[in-house]
Amino acid sequence: MSAVLFAKLAAIGLIAGFGWVVGRMRWLGDERAEPARVLANAAFFLFAPALLFRTTARLDLAQLPWAMLAAYFVPVVAMMLGVYAWQRLWQARRGLPVAAPSVRAISATFGNTLQIGVPVVSGVFGETGLGLLLTVISVHALVLLLVCTTLVELDLARAHAAPDSGLGPVLASTLRNALIHPVVLPVVAGLLWNATGWPLPGPLDEVLILLGSAMVPLCLTLIGMSLAYLGLPRSLGGALSVTLLKLLLQPLLVWAVAAGAFGLTGLPLQVLVVAAALPTGSNAMMFSQRYRALEAETTAVNVISTLGFALTVPVWLWALSRLG
Repeated sequence: MSAVLFAKLAAIGLIAGFGWVVGRMRWLGDERAEPARVLANAAFFLFAPALLFRTTARLDLAQLPWAMLAAYFVPVVAMMLGVYAWQRLWQARRGLPVAAPSVRAISATFGNTLQIGVPVVSGVFGETGLGLLLTVISVHALVLLLVCTTLVELDLARAHAAPDSGLGPVLASTLRNALIHPVVLPVVAGLLWNATGWPLPGPLDEVLILLGSAMVPLCLTLIGMSLAYLGLPRSLGGALSVTLLKLLLQPLLVWAVAAGAFGLTGLPLQVLVVAAALPTGSNAMMFSQRYRALEAETTAVNVISTLGFALTVPVWLWALSRLG
């Protein structure tokens, strides 16, 4: 497993490093052209919707292990809401952007389940464990992006509303912006297609596969480009705090809820804890770029949590072998 993990982390580092060289050399333009933001918008408005639509359109809802998924997503979403509420309290005092609470909430909970989770779980738990992880991956982005998108759109609607407007206009604006959104709209469309029972036509499926496959390398390249253009934040306190929440608190919370409330043991419990212990996924950076909030900090979280994962995952695997 250590060799697999090292190879995967090295590959991620090399792709992000290539993005840093591209940004440092200004091959795609200087800061005025905002090339990193342009690529982030391409990922958010083109590649991510293709991936989300195809995932929901092909999802076999009847075969999903709903109890195991609840054991994972109940504590993860609860932690997302807790971080969001905590950051809302600090936002006004520290003059943070409106979208900052949602950005930190998704950074503290959205794991790199694909690039790192798949090889780690496959190497440690074999094909059976990988099958369990893939069920989590199938709805991971759908659940967490939908929740965080709703939160940030509610905050933006509240911030832009007239001082004397009531709750109705704020909710109407939130609903409109949340539905006509590059994350929510493809999910709704995919679920509607799923309900028909029709398979995706071959040419359409190929187009969606090609577009969706661009997400991983593009987001990794964006991490390096963002480092080159934005640098690290002046203070790493926020990035370190979010990283600790992601690598330590979230897996502990999932372990407690999955074992205590849902009675999971053995392999399902182990896979869920490792999934919760994964470093922050690059979708969090894409989210911060989309809403122009804490971009340098979120990039730092991606880098620090990925490096920190190499130190924390052996501890979690040891604890699971003894207690899980």
